[in-house]
Amino acid sequence: MKLAIVTGVLGGIGKESALALCRAGYAVVGMDVIDAADLSDFKGFDFTYVKGDLACADSRETLVKTAQQKGAISVLVNVAGVAPKVRRDILEMTEESYDFVMGINTKGTLFLTQAVANAMVKEGRGGAIVNISSCSAYTSSTSRGEYCISKAGVSMITKLFADRLAGDGITVNEICPGIIATGMIAAVKEKYDRLIEGGLVPLGRWGVPDDIAKAVVALCDGTFGYTTGQSFILDGGMHIRKL
Repeated sequence: MKLAIVTGVLGGIGKESALALCRAGYAVVGMDVIDAADLSDFKGFDFTYVKGDLACADSRETLVKTAQQKGAISVLVNVAGVAPKVRRDILEMTEESYDFVMGINTKGTLFLTQAVANAMVKEGRGGAIVNISSCSAYTSSTSRGEYCISKAGVSMITKLFADRLAGDGITVNEICPGIIATGMIAAVKEKYDRLIEGGLVPLGRWGVPDDIAKAVVALCDGTFGYTTGQSFILDGGMHIRKL
């Protein structure tokens, strides 16, 4: 049995990634913070839901133990992430906001990856870890500096674990999505609509969660088995510098 852990499993990218892995034959253990979770889309699949907060050590431990009760963990997909509750100029960014964003996006991702990596190494079967970072890891956005910093941290987490785990047959890569239609950026939809219409994204459209989910499966199923420590930029060409 192929067994995957997916965090942020009820959000746009997390949910589509989990469903794509289910369709590819994985049993999935997913975690999110929602109490009354609607799991109807997972009906008919081998899916287990764990309510928990990635920033909380107890939640991370429960997630890993729940997965291990089903078998050896093959895959970890770190999707869970948050934006600042209030966008502020970096000159006005608060420590509270910084701690909130970093606690989930970076610290939570780091220590869950550590726990799963140790489990994978002990099992000795190899595996794949995929981190969902962001174009914000390398793009300045001064109204949400804590988010940019947190995602830059995820990029280094990817490289560190890729280096450490290569000898154990575990690949670690990251996906850097661009402007993806998810709940996280619903509040600034009109802004991004204007930017996309103005040519910011060469492919001329919003990304959708399924664009990312397809890449997640490819990075988990061995398609890119000779690649580790790599950043896959899926942004419709937004990163291209133009004159």
